[in-house]
Amino acid sequence: MSNKISVAVIGSTGYVGLELTRILSKHPNVDIVFLGTESNANIAIQNIDESINDENLPLTKLNKEFDHKTADTVFLALPHGVSNKFVKLYYGNLQIIDLSADFRLDNFNIYKNNYGDNHDSPDLLKKFVYGLPEFHKNDLINFKNISIPGCYPTSILIPLLPLLSNKLIKDSNIIIDSKSGYSGAGKNFDLKNLKKDYDYNFYNYNTNSHRHICEIKQELEKIHKSDVLFSFNPHILPNFRGMMSTIYCDLPVGINKKNIEECFLELESKNVFVKFFKNDERADFFSVQNTNKCNLKLFNHYNDSKIIIVSLIDNLQKGAAGQAVQCFNLSQGLDESTGLNI
Repeated sequence: MSNKISVAVIGSTGYVGLELTRILSKHPNVDIVFLGTESNANIAIQNIDESINDENLPLTKLNKEFDHKTADTVFLALPHGVSNKFVKLYYGNLQIIDLSADFRLDNFNIYKNNYGDNHDSPDLLKKFVYGLPEFHKNDLINFKNISIPGCYPTSILIPLLPLLSNKLIKDSNIIIDSKSGYSGAGKNFDLKNLKKDYDYNFYNYNTNSHRHICEIKQELEKIHKSDVLFSFNPHILPNFRGMMSTIYCDLPVGINKKNIEECFLELESKNVFVKFFKNDERADFFSVQNTNKCNLKLFNHYNDSKIIIVSLIDNLQKGAAGQAVQCFNLSQGLDESTGLNI
């Protein structure tokens, strides 16, 4: 008999699903028993992504063919508005780790305003723990139902939550400028938006109206217990993976850059996947790609009453699949770094 945890991945052939499958296929405590897809059934997943080199993986099957009795844990790598349909079928029968937006928000009216009313289980919104391990580690231990944060919120919340909770930045006039590789837009993204002839494009989208704003606001105000006013401007870059959030904050009287450094050094000391760049080492996409890290760096502003923070993650790993496995590890009593590239 195997003492491994039986795992299913629903939506295994999307960017996030493939990343999940790649990580889980090398996880020493996992046995993948089902790989679901909407349209690519009965094929070896290696034919979709040759970097997944485990020949013992099951052939893909249609998502709807999954029998929850065959697995201990199911990862849902599905779009918002779709994932909740599967949660309704599986809830209470096995552990559910959902990577969509369907269970990140506490308030159903806020969900409807941002994602529509195509949700079958609004009564379960508060039955899921928000899976940001750096701040909800104890909540994740032995917990069955986990909602994985969005990629933009992950890159923003990791630096801002400790600063707000320690009153090291002001809660107004926070400016967040984020840039993501195009994999964050999913497989249906048209690459013609980014490549024309011999040149590359770059553009912002949904400035101050992006769906992740409500998630960021919810989590910031939970810890701050008051309104937090910020602007959010996301961009798409012509590279596949990686995310950078540059955050401009005002400092309260008596607070300076050294106080921020000390906070980030403490955050780093308590979290294996957080790295603070204190020296001149460059924090860039290469430093986080194919890892589950969040790298942080500070820059001086010409005005001492302000600070500039750069936060970097791999949007497919720490922003999605890697973070999901990190949460899975904690929920199963494993070391949180098991199976992950630090």
